[in-house]
Amino acid sequence: MERTNDSILTEFVLVGLSAHPKLQTVFFVLVLWMYLMILLGNGVLISVIIYDSHLHTPMYFFLCNLSFLDICYTSSSIPLSLDSFLTGRKRVSFSGCMVQMFLSFAMGVTECVLLGMMALDRYVAICYPLRYPVIMSKGAYILMAAGSWISGLVDSMVQTSLVMQLPFCANNVINHLVCEILAILKLACADISINVISMAGSNVIALVIPLLVISLSYMFIAAAILRIPSTEGKRKAFSTCSAHLTVVIIFYGTIFFMYSKPKSKTSVGTDNQDIIEVFITLFYGAMIPMLNPIIYSLRNKDVKAAVKNMLGRKKSLMDYK
Repeated sequence: MERTNDSILTEFVLVGLSAHPKLQTVFFVLVLWMYLMILLGNGVLISVIIYDSHLHTPMYFFLCNLSFLDICYTSSSIPLSLDSFLTGRKRVSFSGCMVQMFLSFAMGVTECVLLGMMALDRYVAICYPLRYPVIMSKGAYILMAAGSWISGLVDSMVQTSLVMQLPFCANNVINHLVCEILAILKLACADISINVISMAGSNVIALVIPLLVISLSYMFIAAAILRIPSTEGKRKAFSTCSAHLTVVIIFYGTIFFMYSKPKSKTSVGTDNQDIIEVFITLFYGAMIPMLNPIIYSLRNKDVKAAVKNMLGRKKSLMDYK
């Protein structure tokens, strides 16, 4: 553990899969492939939404934000994991760890709030279709998206600043793949009650309130769909929010599984626990961002049509040249 003369911690050591060196190559290839798919899938989705004027609506504006958010979130943590898998370097500077933690936490909170905003958008679209253009004006949905980003950045700034004020006296080994805030708090050699209270408030803002908004929105949406007389009308109404509902279930389901499963009492878990931790981290940090554009593309005829039009136009331009 490296320290300066005044005993200030200068770096952390990430455990990751140190106990499984043979698996590191496998995970490097897997994570690299997933990261490239995330960049490709979300990049294509953003390009399609910007390219096709028919998709310049609040729903696709939020979806564009979600795709950009997934790229930012994975880029804040996956490169660090890839470097660790490939080179075996487990050390990260204190400042580098804080920056990575800040970005990951900010993107995570922003995604929670953004999913809540997307649920509100679907609620207005289905329950108040005639007033939808007025309620969800350009100024309104831009403000909703900006609020999501600001809430994530401010919340993360508060949590990170509180962590940076803590002293780390004896242990700098993080039992995780990345600089995760809960894993870092375990290393502090001071009272973390303020951090615990602050994290509880953050959970209310980032998890409880958005989930409550999503649940209430879909309760009203379900009631509105049931009142539609025709089966075709019910199917069309449900199809407009099925992709978002699928993403919400996977996203929040993974979060609750991560934080509700029993933790090892020791600082370093067993071999099986370490591998399980890695799988859960990868699913939450890489699999979900990779699945999001696939879910929205497969369940959305407008997106598939826009992709075909964009590819068709590019092919025509190439043939013309």
